[in-house]
Amino acid sequence: MAETFVIAQGGGPTAVINQTMVGATLEVLRRHPGARVLGARHGVRGVRDGDYVVLSDVPEAQLRLIAGTPSAALGSTRDKPDAAYCDKVLEGLKKVSADAFIYIGGNDTSGTQQILTDASGGSIAFVHAPKTIDNDLMENDHTPGFISAAEFVAGAFLSVDLDFRALPGVYVAIVMGRHAGFLTAASAAWRLDEDSGPHLIYVPERAFSVPRFIDDVRAKLARHKRCIVAVSEGVSTEDGRSLVETIVPEERLERDAHGNLKLSGGDLGLAFEHALRDGLPGQRARVDALGYMPRGSIAAISKVDQQEAFDAGVHAVEAAAQGGGSVALQFDGEKTVLKIVPLSSVAAKTRHMPDDYLDVSGTSLSEKGMAYMKRLVPKKYDVGKPFV
Repeated sequence: MAETFVIAQGGGPTAVINQTMVGATLEVLRRHPGARVLGARHGVRGVRDGDYVVLSDVPEAQLRLIAGTPSAALGSTRDKPDAAYCDKVLEGLKKVSADAFIYIGGNDTSGTQQILTDASGGSIAFVHAPKTIDNDLMENDHTPGFISAAEFVAGAFLSVDLDFRALPGVYVAIVMGRHAGFLTAASAAWRLDEDSGPHLIYVPERAFSVPRFIDDVRAKLARHKRCIVAVSEGVSTEDGRSLVETIVPEERLERDAHGNLKLSGGDLGLAFEHALRDGLPGQRARVDALGYMPRGSIAAISKVDQQEAFDAGVHAVEAAAQGGGSVALQFDGEKTVLKIVPLSSVAAKTRHMPDDYLDVSGTSLSEKGMAYMKRLVPKKYDVGKPFV
């Protein structure tokens, strides 16, 4: 009987998650001619409900076109399977005689695969293929989706810094990143020099204080005549509470099925607008939330990111042949290499940005942090230094 592989996508879409899906599909068909590859619509929900696309019937040319298209072509989900849900997912996999289930996603997706692995008794190979713009998966140097999103963020901050040289003021942009500051830190990747923005970077790994923020901005204004600020949506106060929790009434706070607080760029933006208005009255200032734009911008897809995401799909099939596991992108000192690691070493864990990626102020990248960003997000544009 021909092998059956099920592939699904979970969590937030990215610019390159479809590369992983297609990489896995084509590798299955290369290794197992005649195999059946089923794509579950909307993650484990599609597996539970038997809602599939037969990927092995899709012409290769169409698959490769989809591979280069942003977002999640199969649809995604934030569902978190409990025991009863897991039973239905396993039942769904057995109905299609699945030999392996490859789930592409981040922390929560890896956690789901661990739950299913534990519940299945080894009858099916469960594989986690990495994907997250947050760049926060354990065992990984970086993750598919991050480089493209980081290029968007780096370009946005270079552009806005040039803009604010012409008409000085304060600019604050809120960047995605719930628990890890990698994407916010990428705002500095294309800085021209020490005078360039972002002048301040605030990440979840360091406690945030509004009074200190105002003092920091005031000092940068005195030095640069303008102040460009990158803030992670996940910044928290000294007591460990998300800044969103301190400004949004309890009855308005929302959480997803995984218990993650829904971080509102709009609410955060208003908080920063009020802080700047009260702390620096009369100062020209603007606050924006980059929102979802960095994670799936068709204008900022990195060729390196695409290839690594595709290769992650290929390695996911090898992981299935080994009985399951998680694919990890690691750095050997010279290049990125893909490894297969135990699912338990990644599942539902969070990798934080190393403390030494920030300098002593905690609001700027250290040499080590800049070296990491420049390795992954090298400058793409030559920019003339303005006269102002």
